[in-house]
Amino acid sequence: MEGVLPEAFSGQIDSFILFLATERGLSTNYQLSTRSSLERFADWASKREIASLERVTPSLLSEFLIAEKKRGLSATSIKLEAVALRIFFRFLMARCLIPSDPAEKLPLPRLPKTLPQPLSQPEMAKLVAAPTGDTPLEIRDRALLELLYACGLRIAEACTVRLEHLDEEGGVLRVTGKGNKTRLIPVGRAALEALKHYLATARPKLISAKSGAAIFLSVRGHPLTPARIWQLVRYYAKKAGIEESIHPHQLRHSFATHLLAGGADLRIIQEMLGHASIATTQIYTQVDRGQLKSVHRKFHPRG
Repeated sequence: MEGVLPEAFSGQIDSFILFLATERGLSTNYQLSTRSSLERFADWASKREIASLERVTPSLLSEFLIAEKKRGLSATSIKLEAVALRIFFRFLMARCLIPSDPAEKLPLPRLPKTLPQPLSQPEMAKLVAAPTGDTPLEIRDRALLELLYACGLRIAEACTVRLEHLDEEGGVLRVTGKGNKTRLIPVGRAALEALKHYLATARPKLISAKSGAAIFLSVRGHPLTPARIWQLVRYYAKKAGIEESIHPHQLRHSFATHLLAGGADLRIIQEMLGHASIATTQIYTQVDRGQLKSVHRKFHPRG
């Protein structure tokens, strides 16, 4: 930092970071980021002759965040700083080190809503077709990609889907999502065929003593992890020639967007995605409108 921090600030920041490390078990990166935010505030406050934590007021904290915005900090970074201040002063208050919590009602900046970025239908076709080999892992990966797209699964849901959750006869998958809520999702023909092929020919070769009933298994027979699914989606996207850096959740976005573009009812999509509120699902109507505008601009003589 530019100046020497007041001892009251530096000592309590050290204690708080130690608390995050030992009692909360938070990552080193999180500790460093939080320390950086708190030290920036302490340095800013000390230049205004605020030498003790008791003299920090709600208006002072707001002034600091305004100064950070003027300094060019993004809304996301300012929100992280506001959160750091909130939990720091809550920590001090819980230990009776300050008479009141000046950050208790500190507003968090609103972040602009970003629309989900789906893949186009041709891109999705290339992606699910990217695992072309006949090894057990490639057969697994084809089934995994098909299922992610066919059912709009979250990564965690794909990791925990089990043999008894799949009704091959009825072509339906039972999924347990957020809030432990269960939903039934139809499995499309292509995904069902890929799954049947994987379960009959590839999964038996991956089974180990620790496999349990998980459908998707690693090379060592363990259930696939979210990190591994992330890696696989990135790998096959590159193999398929999709230039943008994609993530597994885009398959879920593509599932919803393509259903909506095909005329599916929004409430049906809500049910299949497992959204508690229709408002969450409505974001896909904005995506679809964006696509319509793009088509209009491209093909209309006065677009």
